[in-house]
Amino acid sequence: MIFKTFFMLALYIVPYVLILTLELSTFTTLILWGLIGFGMSGIGLSVMHDANHNAYSKNKKVNKWIGYLLNILGGFDLNWRIQHNVLHHTYTNIIGMDEDVDAGIILRFTKDQNLKSYHKLQHIYAWFLYGLLTISWLVSKDVIQLFKYHKKGLLKTQGISFAKAAISLIFWKTIYVFFILFLPTLITGNLGVNIAGFFIMEFIAGFFLTTVFLCAHIVDQTDFPNPNSEGVITKNWYVHQLETTANFSNYKSFFSWFIGGLNYQIEHHLFPNICHVHYHDISKIVRKTAEEYNLPYHASNTFMSALKHHYLHLKEMRN
Repeated sequence: MIFKTFFMLALYIVPYVLILTLELSTFTTLILWGLIGFGMSGIGLSVMHDANHNAYSKNKKVNKWIGYLLNILGGFDLNWRIQHNVLHHTYTNIIGMDEDVDAGIILRFTKDQNLKSYHKLQHIYAWFLYGLLTISWLVSKDVIQLFKYHKKGLLKTQGISFAKAAISLIFWKTIYVFFILFLPTLITGNLGVNIAGFFIMEFIAGFFLTTVFLCAHIVDQTDFPNPNSEGVITKNWYVHQLETTANFSNYKSFFSWFIGGLNYQIEHHLFPNICHVHYHDISKIVRKTAEEYNLPYHASNTFMSALKHHYLHLKEMRN
């Protein structure tokens, strides 16, 4: 994990430093911005993610500080822990509770969502929207979520007041905008190139982060259960995770290493506080146990086949 952390940070920081210190062509500059986007993805998927699950280290302070890395990517660690750890992992694929699968009215992921005429094209335009994920974090989503979580009393679960959280949010967003947009333009004088590079970086990171996640939950293999009249999901929580989660590319590879083992999403959901380096070995036991008890174990052979399952689900939800 230590090597991976330094590798991902280097992928994020070194291209940035080169942009600031060297006289580069427009093409080279944009390539470097693209590499920063992959660095963002790597930090988010395989470093920050474990830390905010308290799975990076046995030391809680190490997890806390590594978890702050999300803030230098334009996100906000406090909101992420609430949305992901509290809501998504507890209420997986339950519309109205799991914000990770809430795309508002723009995309339709389940039959329970209202059908709009433009949803007939969602299997086409959705892919562009996925690239806007990190930009939405930066400009609107985190602010909206902070007010919502305060209203619902969820900030208290993290032991922080609204005022302190708001100050922290403003601080980190200001730092990010200064270093990512203002400083490169101030030093290089290339406003247009840096703005273009910024959008390339954000689109790569947003697209990569979103598709890895959606291929694990929003596919034509998984379920989207509804609570009963009393607001209760009657199935066992572990069975619920198996029915609402899917794996892909279940073998050791650079891709699996880069995305933090999140191709083993089933194992992650069953054991979210275990470091992802163990998922491959755990998956053999989980699959065997699922088969033994006649429980589902959704798995696609490759990432491309998982993308196809997501595409087919988007098409299915058009009607």
